[in-house]
Amino acid sequence: MLTIAIQNKGRLNEDTVSLMSDAGISASASHRKLISDAKGFPLHVLYLRDDDIPQAVAMGVADIGVVGLNEVLEKEEDVDVVMKLGFGGCRLSLAVPKEVQYTGIRWFEGKRVATSYPVILRNFFADHGIHAFVHEIAGSVEVAPAVGMADAIFDIVSSGGTLVQNGLREEDTVINSEAVLIANPHLDEEKRAALAKLMFRFTSTIESRGMKYVLMNLPKDKVAEAAAILPGMKSPTIMPLADSQWVSMHVVIHENELWEKIEKLKETGATDILVLALENVIK
Repeated sequence: MLTIAIQNKGRLNEDTVSLMSDAGISASASHRKLISDAKGFPLHVLYLRDDDIPQAVAMGVADIGVVGLNEVLEKEEDVDVVMKLGFGGCRLSLAVPKEVQYTGIRWFEGKRVATSYPVILRNFFADHGIHAFVHEIAGSVEVAPAVGMADAIFDIVSSGGTLVQNGLREEDTVINSEAVLIANPHLDEEKRAALAKLMFRFTSTIESRGMKYVLMNLPKDKVAEAAAILPGMKSPTIMPLADSQWVSMHVVIHENELWEKIEKLKETGATDILVLALENVIK
């Protein structure tokens, strides 16, 4: 049985529990528990602070974990990133006061930069040959320039609204982060097999998100034209109807293309178009 470490509360907790649920695995979302047993898959769930998850996996306290890539890079623990999960997206960026005349990355030479991610920042500066003073702050990084603690900051950015509120301007993105599945690199054969099964479920679930199953009736002589519009994952499924001049076409497409494609299909003569939500795509 695998033990998975997930964030004990917050957005990553919610998204992870949702992913597990969509993959047929029921786990408690309560941050009041330390550990629980999941249903639908042989899995113990360990609830931890996000910055403790890489260490827990490296030590073997947990076999696998879900955590932001930024935490993996910051902690530099001996773990394998085995899968990107497609949620929890953010970026770690350098930001300066809006009144500063920024001249490029060399501007940071000799400057004081406040951050909660000193390892990532020091590595970045070292790679660029920049000698700057990295000032580690546990929280409220954005206020550091305003109170005279730093000349600039390095922090997580989502929308950028917090930077604007604190008179800062984002300049350079150092890394783009998202939630990832990490694993202890020394799992035995049995646990690796279980991990492969779990990753198969997660992959199928993630690939199905945003996909729609579309059925339509179509004149038989328009199949080639319609297929060029909606080729599907490989090719559309064509089924005969009672009227030999018509067929039923079935295809899977991404929802962000849905209405544009439907409009083009209608121009080919497609009718009775039915759009269904997809629960899973199994390849």
